[in-house]
Formats: sequence, C-alpha cells, structure tokens
Amino acid sequence: MTNQHLRVAAIDLGTNSFHMVVVEESREKGIVEIDRVKDMICIGRGSLSTKMLEEEAIQSGIATLKNFLVLASQLGVTPDNILAFATSAIRESRNREDFLRRVREETGLQVKVISGREEAEFIYYGVRNAVRMGKGTDLIFDIGGGSVEFVIVNRKGVQLLESRKIGVARMIERFVTTDPIVPNEIKLLEQFFAAEMVTAAEKASKLKVTRAIASSGTAQNIARMIRSMKNLETDVPLNNSVVSCRDFRALYKSVIPLGASERKKMTGLDEKRVDLIVPGLILFDMIFRLFGFDEITISDSALREGMVLHFLKTRFDPVLEGFGHTQDIRMESVRELAFRCGWDHEHSEQVARLGVQLFDSLRDLHGLDETARELLEFASLLHNIGSFISISSHHKHSQYLILNGDLRGFSPEEIAIIGNVARYHRKSPPSEKHPSYAALSPGSRRIVDVLSGILRLANGLERGHRKNIESIASEVRGESVVLRVRSRLEPDIEIWAAKQLKSLLEKVLNRTILIEPC
Repeated sequence: MTNQHLRVAAIDLGTNSFHMVVVEESREKGIVEIDRVKDMICIGRGSLSTKMLEEEAIQSGIATLKNFLVLASQLGVTPDNILAFATSAIRESRNREDFLRRVREETGLQVKVISGREEAEFIYYGVRNAVRMGKGTDLIFDIGGGSVEFVIVNRKGVQLLESRKIGVARMIERFVTTDPIVPNEIKLLEQFFAAEMVTAAEKASKLKVTRAIASSGTAQNIARMIRSMKNLETDVPLNNSVVSCRDFRALYKSVIPLGASERKKMTGLDEKRVDLIVPGLILFDMIFRLFGFDEITISDSALREGMVLHFLKTRFDPVLEGFGHTQDIRMESVRELAFRCGWDHEHSEQVARLGVQLFDSLRDLHGLDETARELLEFASLLHNIGSFISISSHHKHSQYLILNGDLRGFSPEEIAIIGNVARYHRKSPPSEKHPSYAALSPGSRRIVDVLSGILRLANGLERGHRKNIESIASEVRGESVVLRVRSRLEPDIEIWAAKQLKSLLEKVLNRTILIEPC
C-alpha cells in the first residue's frame, strides 16, 4: 500500500482494557475505520497498589496482543504501521520492563509507555477529530482505569494537559470494600476526587469553561444506561450526544444503592464494568458539581484515534498537509462520506451553492439560524449519495447512508436532520407517518420542512446537471415571492423543473413562489 492509501492499527494497553482500532487513510476519503476490537483483561487488577503486574494478567495480555496482531495482519496492516502504547497500570508497575520484554519476544510488538501528559495530548487529538471544538473554552476528560486525563482548550489552543491518579480501577482498590457501596466510602471518594481535581477546576473557572466533553468506556456506559432508563435504543452511535445533569442524577440515584447482582441486569452496562461503574458514577457526579456543568457531551474518539492521527500527521505529513489543526471536521467528514459513496461532486456542490443562496434570500420568511444554513449545505452535498446503492429510491438510500455514515462533529439530532432533508429532496414530502421524521422534536421537524423545501427547489434549478444557474435573488410581493434566476444559457429546463418542485416550500412559507429569468 502506498502512503496515499494505507492502513494503520493502534493498540491501547489500558488498565482495564486492551483496545485496537484499524483505520484506512486516503486523501479523498479521509480516515475510515475498518475494525475495532477490545478485551477487558484488567491488567491493572491488584497492581495499582502492589505496583506489580500479576502473572495471570501478563499471560492474558500477551494472548490478547497475539490475537490483535493476527487480525491486523489479516486486515492488511504491515508491522511498521502498528502502534502500541501503554498507560497508567503498566507505566507505574515495577515489573513493566519484564512485561515489555516478554511482549517483544513473544509477539514482536514494540510497546511504548507514554506519560500521563502524553496520554492527555493523544486524547485531545482524538476528541477534536470527533467533536467540533466550541467558540468558547472546553474541558475534555477521559476516565481510565488507573488515571483520568483533563484537557482544557480554547481558540488559543491547549491551556491544560493533566493526568491524575483517580481512575476507576484504582479507586476500587483504594476505597471500595462494600457492595452496595456505603455512604462513608462515597464521602471518601468525593473528598479524594475534589482534592485531585482542584487544579483543573481552578483553571476551568479562570478560563470560563463553557462545555465538558467526556471520552472513555465509562462515559459511554453512563450514556447508554441513561438511554435505557428513558426507554430509548441503546445500540446507537453516541458521539456528540449529551448527558444532562438532570438525567444523570436520576441514573445516579437509581444505581448507587444497588448491589453487583442487580447492576448486572441493567441494559447499557458492560458486564465487565459492573463494579467499575460505581466510582465512575461518583466521579461523574463530582465533575458535574465541581465544575457546574448542566450537561456533558460524549466523544467516541479518544486515545487510540489520537495515536493514529498523530502518527499519520508526523509520518506522512505530505499526505496530510494541514491535517488536524484548522480543518472543519464537519465539512471534512461530509466530504469523506460523499467520496466513499462515489458522489457527483460538481452537481452536488452546485445544488448546495444554490440552496444556500435561496436560504439567505428567504431568511426573513423562514427565520432559521446559521446552524440550519450549515445543515442545509451538508444535506445538499449528500442528497444524491444514495445513488451509490441504486437510482430507484436513492433519496431513501441517501438518508440511510447519512444516518449510518459515522459523520464526525455532529450531534445525533443534527445527523437526523441532515438525513431527513436528503430523504425529502424528492418524492413524498415530510410526514409524521415516517418514523425517522416523527422521532424529531417539533423544532427539528420545522427545520426539516424548510430545508427540504429549499433543497427541492435548488435541485430543480440544477435539473440539467449543467451548472447553468449563476445566482438567485428574491423579492416578496404581498403573498407571493418572486425568484429571479441569472443563468449562462436559456434557463427553460431549470425553471420548468423548479416549478414542479416548489409546492413544499410554498406550503412551508405560506407564499406563492414565482420563478422568472433575469
């Protein structure tokens, strides 16, 4: 494989779990996940206090790494493109050199032990590639088995990289002796967490942190448990989803009094996190309270993804020029999906350009904001990708691909809006008989109504796939809206097509739409 099209595997030897992610990178399609696998071998069990990795855990870890390497090889990853980093438990163990030597001798794998600060930095690389950094100041935290990493970042860059020894496995070893946990042990954990997080909390207060982003299995388990508690599907992508303080408190109050046998029955909770979730919940609670957050955003990317991104950026810089710094991850992700689906980019880009012009010229009538404008552009770029599956009902296929395309930087609701707008660019209009539309909030349904009406009209104005329409201007005349189109050639075919598709927007705006050439 050339540098233009290569596969990389990243292995994270964590305190609780060993994880591997395999990705493929190319200039047009970006970074596409090929496979991921994990094994919760808990190599840190007992070692966080003794500082010695147990023989049984070492053997389990080596066996898992052998399996990972076989899988990576079968997926076309060459040995020099396999990364392996070890974190807290291995970092602190007195027999780590013996473990690393045995891994090297039995698998050929060179494992690098990284510092807590390096771990925080890689986590930041991973998170910023999945969640768009805000205009304000963000706190990123990652709950591991041995440590918790804190990153504070704003438009000026990274303001804090910190690793604290308050991971959930470490806390169980040190503080938790009862099941269910008793109030005294909860209090001890709360006091210890508060003391360990004081630097991050003071920095967050000084820099006026406005948002929290959590990465890690613990955070995702909490999000899934909340979804289960609310009778929502749990096997869904969680990236950019939000855990509200209110929902979290309800979960906390229901889980903390339970014993392990009762927690095991809970949907959304990984079987091997039945014990670890208790200090995880208490830590989450302290973060809500200490930092004063109303909600926490979930990232499904963290250390492993950051390892890959950093590796690609430093080793193949010509391929990834400018990668990971100033890119708009939402637009980048949309274009990657479009390229994977073999899109007609000239047609889609023209439809998007016309759609945005229509949105801007009709702003006084629809009243939607800049976020909606951005979602219209993305839906326009992706509206035809369903043709990758078949031309017939391609609008429905487009929606499916959008909903399942692992778009980065979007909330689940935003992805649903984009998918619905693409779905309704042709054929039947939005209807509550369609489950994906009915599942949206009333505000989101109105956004879909307006944007799909605009997209239909823009698509009609590019009916000939010849980029004939150069600009659109609108004028309100009483109960009518006159759209004047400027074109290179006679626009008869485009105006005819647009007139066939204007009814949805007329209904949404409660105006008759007239289309005239300039």
